[in-house]
Amino acid sequence: MSTARSTTLLLNAGHALDHLFLLIFATAVGAIAADWGMIWQDLMPYTVGAFVMFGIGSLPAGRLGDLWGRRAMMIVFFVGIGLAGMLIATTSGVWSQAIALTLMGVFSSIYHPVGIPMLVQGSRKPGFTIGVNGLFGNLGIAIAAVLTGLLVKHFGWRAAFAVPGGIALVCGALFALLVPRESEPPARRPKKSVDLPAALMARVLAVMTLAAISSSLIFNFTTNGNGQLLAERLRGLVDDPARLGVLLAIVYTIASLAQLVVGKLIDRYPLKWVYLPIVAAQAPLFLLAAPAGGWALYAAVLAFMVFVFGAIPFVDAMIVQYVDDRIRSRVAGVRLTVSFGVSSLAVYALGPTVKAAGFDTLLIVMAGIAAFTTLCVALLPGRLPTIAAAPLTVATPQTAGAATAAAPQR
Repeated sequence: MSTARSTTLLLNAGHALDHLFLLIFATAVGAIAADWGMIWQDLMPYTVGAFVMFGIGSLPAGRLGDLWGRRAMMIVFFVGIGLAGMLIATTSGVWSQAIALTLMGVFSSIYHPVGIPMLVQGSRKPGFTIGVNGLFGNLGIAIAAVLTGLLVKHFGWRAAFAVPGGIALVCGALFALLVPRESEPPARRPKKSVDLPAALMARVLAVMTLAAISSSLIFNFTTNGNGQLLAERLRGLVDDPARLGVLLAIVYTIASLAQLVVGKLIDRYPLKWVYLPIVAAQAPLFLLAAPAGGWALYAAVLAFMVFVFGAIPFVDAMIVQYVDDRIRSRVAGVRLTVSFGVSSLAVYALGPTVKAAGFDTLLIVMAGIAAFTTLCVALLPGRLPTIAAAPLTVATPQTAGAATAAAPQR
């Protein structure tokens, strides 16, 4: 396997692991609560630290990625998240677990502002590259559902954190061995950008930020709540945790394929006209799911997750198109700090909201958030000049010292 292929595979695997770790708790929370004599709704707020740090930690992670190097930061990511998983498996109370989960959030914050810019630098089809990467990330969510369910059933909830922790450590070792050192940090590379008018750039950044916040709220509400939603609405039809995990994994796997289609479309058409119909479809689907039960609810969950996952590539695609690679990790870090910092409130509010008002109210709230996202995207300009992707700077034995220019998007 070539060095470039190994790098791409490990970066995509890192995205899968990043999302897997963030969803283990949501899938195992029922077993943890039973072990500690609690109910899952009261246990959910203790994971908020992980999601807060997942957002806040993106800011220094992005800065270090640009100024120190993306390869080094990815090694820190793999090793750190692996050790954090092992630590969570040893906790014996809610507060020690909350601290360990928060530490996991610190290391998980590294991937998005560092791994995705590293992946797309030099890509000739960045939309499709982001789509494939998003597919891996959401397959990580699917694997979290089925793997956690199986590990909890056969070995207990502690194994659900320890096993992925070991996998992450192996990936970190492979990354250090197989991925060549960068010739220079991104911040020292030549500038390659198109200067947009200040008002137009401010408009793009405002849409990017608002859409990222609202989309992240929906993402966190759904991915952290779907397991318990299915458990409640399929009660009497499917009661085995492992079977529920498989059903949820099927939803996430099918929904993930939407990102491949979206990635292809992003490379061919203006972002607005691909993004707008995808976010517009979310609100009515959430409203349809609100009163549903049984297999009708399962079909509704599958439908709305196709459009939730289908919307994921857009903010990263905007950053790739309109932000110079020298500062791309830092801009991504700021975006993630704002969006995930705010959306971490969704994780905190999930348990208390469902406990007080039920899932039907939660789904109606998500419909309102989706409608707001649609309004934001409608403000995005129809077509803008784009920048060519920055030269590929991860050296390989064949290409060390050479710059590979990427073709601009249409």
